[in-house]
Amino acid sequence: MGRRRAAAVAPLPQRDGIDPVRLRLPADPDGAWPTVRDHLVHRFAGRVGAERVDAMLRDGRFVGTDGPLAADEPYTAGGRVWFHRDFAPEVPVPFEVGILHRDERLVIADKPHFLATTPRGSHITETAQARLRRELGLPALQPAHRLDRLTAGLVLFVVRPQDRGAYQALFRDRRVRKEYEAVAPYDPGVALPVTVRSRIEKERGVPAARVVPGEPNSESRIELLERRGGYGRYRLLPATGRTHQLRVHMNGAGLPILNDPLYPAVLPEGPEDFSRPLQLLARTLEFTDPFTGERRLFTSRRRLAQWPRSIHS
Repeated sequence: MGRRRAAAVAPLPQRDGIDPVRLRLPADPDGAWPTVRDHLVHRFAGRVGAERVDAMLRDGRFVGTDGPLAADEPYTAGGRVWFHRDFAPEVPVPFEVGILHRDERLVIADKPHFLATTPRGSHITETAQARLRRELGLPALQPAHRLDRLTAGLVLFVVRPQDRGAYQALFRDRRVRKEYEAVAPYDPGVALPVTVRSRIEKERGVPAARVVPGEPNSESRIELLERRGGYGRYRLLPATGRTHQLRVHMNGAGLPILNDPLYPAVLPEGPEDFSRPLQLLARTLEFTDPFTGERRLFTSRRRLAQWPRSIHS
């Protein structure tokens, strides 16, 4: 088997903790694109306009392996082009990312509510990854798993790209014990503890996931830790990691998590209300380190805001 070729090093530095976009120029058997500009206009004019593409070329913002590309640069299939997108203004998330642990391989972050883990959609620079890259001076930092934007708590970040696969495998192979905490209504008619298994599907572009008939692909254990008035504090133990899994399972049990904008009903989009965070916290990560064999246990320092004070309706 041949050795895998190393990825080309980007000739552009990160901007605000965000990597440049990399394009590989596709085959052009019909000769439709005499110049790189012709391909860029074909590819992007529908979104930003040909004028914007030309302006970026004039400003030297499209860069090849030998430097900025001119508008008349001949097209070469297989060539590489890098550039930075224009970032739309983002509402700053007014909460810090905590750091529980840092060494040469790992950063264990304690993420706040409302902050996305990685750049996606309209959340680019206001993400835990971008912030930590900037604040810690770790340009290659990447998460080994996902945590919903509205969920607070622990995220395992990997410092070196060559180590990421080993930590990702822990999550893929279910060798990480994850414990969550939630605040939701108390219902004496719901028998707990209970293990919920169902088939969850999440369609791209549809906000809420849904339970469908078929072989279960998700499993969660729900336990009641304590009760206060009409609310309970719950321990949630996911055995799998489907999108919105704990939110779907709690809602399906008749215990929708407090301040959830999707379950049981999708609320209209509007300005972010930072005073009403989803009451879901990724509290614990426990695993055996794949490099040292050491047993690792990390616990969030965060608390669900609506449990300590009175939440009686």
